[in-house]
Amino acid sequence: MNNIADFFHREYRSMVRYVRSRIDDAADRDAEDIVQDVIVNVFDKADLTIPVEKLAAYVYQSLRNRIVDMFRKKKEMSTLWEVVQEAGQDIEKEAEKKEMLDQVFEALDYLSEDERAVVIAHEFEERQFRELSDVWDVPVGTLLARKSRALQKIKRALTGN
Repeated sequence: MNNIADFFHREYRSMVRYVRSRIDDAADRDAEDIVQDVIVNVFDKADLTIPVEKLAAYVYQSLRNRIVDMFRKKKEMSTLWEVVQEAGQDIEKEAEKKEMLDQVFEALDYLSEDERAVVIAHEFEERQFRELSDVWDVPVGTLLARKSRALQKIKRALTGN
C-alpha cells in the first residue's frame, strides 16, 4: 500500500496537469476532483501485487475514461432551465417568470418521490450526482435516469403534450 501512496504523492500534480490539458474549460477544482475520484477508486480496488509501472498505466487510463464520462454526462443531461426554454416558454416579464415557476413547481408534484428528490437536490440545491449517490446509496446512473425521466415529465407538463 505504501508503494501506491508514494506513487500518488509523486504523481499528483502531473495527473492534475494531464486532466487540465484534456479539458479546455476545466476549473482547477474539476481537474482535482477527477484525479481524487480516480485515486479513491484505485485505493478501493488496491492490489498490492501490481507493480507501480502497471499502476501508472491503469491510473492514466482511468483518468482518460473519467474525462470521457464527464463529457458524455454534460452532453446528455439537460438542466431544468433548458427544459423550460425548450418548452417554448417566453419568460421575459416578471409576471411570466412567476407563472412559469408556479407551473414548474406544480409539475414537480406529479413526479415520483425519487424523481422529485433528485431534481430538487441537483437543480435547486446544486448538489453533485456523486455526492447524492454516496448519501442515498444509489448508483449515479440510477440518479441520472431519474432526473432524465423527471425532466421529460416536466417538459410534457409545460408543453401540454
